[in-house]
Amino acid sequence: MKLSVVVPCYDEEEVIGRFDEEIRGVLGRLAVEYELCYVDDGSTDGTLHRIRTLAQQHRPTTRYLSFSRNFGKEAAMLAGLKEAGGDAVILMDADLQHPPQLIEKMLDLYQLGHDQVIARRSREGDKPLRSMVSKLYYRAVNKWVDVELTDGVGDFRLLSRTAVDALVSLPEYNRFSKGLFSWIGFDTVTFDYRNAQREGGRTKWRFGALVNYGIDGMISFNSRPLRVAIYAGLSLAGLAAAYALWIIGAAVAGGITAPGYVTLVAIIVGLGGLQMVMLGLIGEYIGRIYYETKRRPHFLVKETNGTAPTHTPTARVAGRTRR
Repeated sequence: MKLSVVVPCYDEEEVIGRFDEEIRGVLGRLAVEYELCYVDDGSTDGTLHRIRTLAQQHRPTTRYLSFSRNFGKEAAMLAGLKEAGGDAVILMDADLQHPPQLIEKMLDLYQLGHDQVIARRSREGDKPLRSMVSKLYYRAVNKWVDVELTDGVGDFRLLSRTAVDALVSLPEYNRFSKGLFSWIGFDTVTFDYRNAQREGGRTKWRFGALVNYGIDGMISFNSRPLRVAIYAGLSLAGLAAAYALWIIGAAVAGGITAPGYVTLVAIIVGLGGLQMVMLGLIGEYIGRIYYETKRRPHFLVKETNGTAPTHTPTARVAGRTRR
């Protein structure tokens, strides 16, 4: 059996050496042939230099790709999955928040016939506000989306070759891997592990990035928010009709009075705000259609010590190969 470990990297110079040492120590004790596939997502520090050094030191078992710029983690994971040649593939981060010691357990569960072996982290050590918001988000989003998203479940998982082939066959440009992992299905098992802290560097997930990621999850796997616009319009029409009847009744009973200025302003501002929200929502969906129709590659490879992925012909022309 051959195992591939895909490791997306972005500005991980401080920790990549320690990660490589730990994971090779774990993999060396297992009765499997393995390869490490590092994907440098346009790092601005010395990450690429460190990866080059590791690839030279461990030439037979190390492959790497380096993007021409930062394309995002979704693109890095896709590139790694396309590059990986193992019978099973593990996705994990380089910051040691995904403990390498769990690989052996993943392989044991894989041998039982599971196509996806998912490691679900606890919320221990997270800020209370972040944990609360996360739980509320997952509770709300699962009432909307067509797939199930689980709190604490991320990218750290083992995928069989069948599952990997299914994922890389999906052509969409706007990728939300949490949803895609759930959408492909196959035999899946989940186990829990204790949350680990970063061993070095700083998190790339700022508040704005988390909000955008949450919006992606909300609208990537359903069109129900658009239906909300219909329901909201019908509800407002019903309220307007009821209000008109109430005004007519009040005029018949007590005579015509001057309409309230505050009420009028509140109605105008409220309806205007609602319209802007709905237009923004529709714009999000149209924007995604716009990007899908461009059919641009998910990433461009600037440098690799292997063969550039076959789905990016421009990357092969522009990139260079190091041996």
